[in-house]
Amino acid sequence: MSKEIERKFLIKGNFKSLVIKKNRIVQGYLSLVPERAVRVRIKGDLGFITIKGISNESGVSRYEWEKEIPLNEAKELLAICEPGVIDKTRFIVKADGNLVFEVDEFYGDNEGLIIAEIELPTEDAIFTKPSWLGEEVTGNEKYYNASLIKKPFKSW
Repeated sequence: MSKEIERKFLIKGNFKSLVIKKNRIVQGYLSLVPERAVRVRIKGDLGFITIKGISNESGVSRYEWEKEIPLNEAKELLAICEPGVIDKTRFIVKADGNLVFEVDEFYGDNEGLIIAEIELPTEDAIFTKPSWLGEEVTGNEKYYNASLIKKPFKSW
């Protein structure tokens, strides 16, 4: 069983001078029920399908299964997804050791929202919080991509 352990933060400062890599991401959802979200993603020229389970009580960890799929299949699946799409650029910023922050800058109906995530080896892992990190929003479902499909940032 795969487990995703991550914490999420809003951005309060400039991080772009620290970016080591970036990718444009477009994604949709085949299923948006709370117990399981089934996501189709195109990241650059790669396709992925991902299943995410419900978060634990703290919101820090949940089941995640992901497989790379052919780009043409990802495009076909995006065409039959639930209404709405997530369009964003993901910036990679180095953190402590082998850790990285994935900073997502959203477009479209979620324009203006920028969220940083850090995947951790354990729920209680310690990492240095850079000055550009703002309020922690880990476990706040309104910041989940699956929630942003249903209730975009511009409607808040």
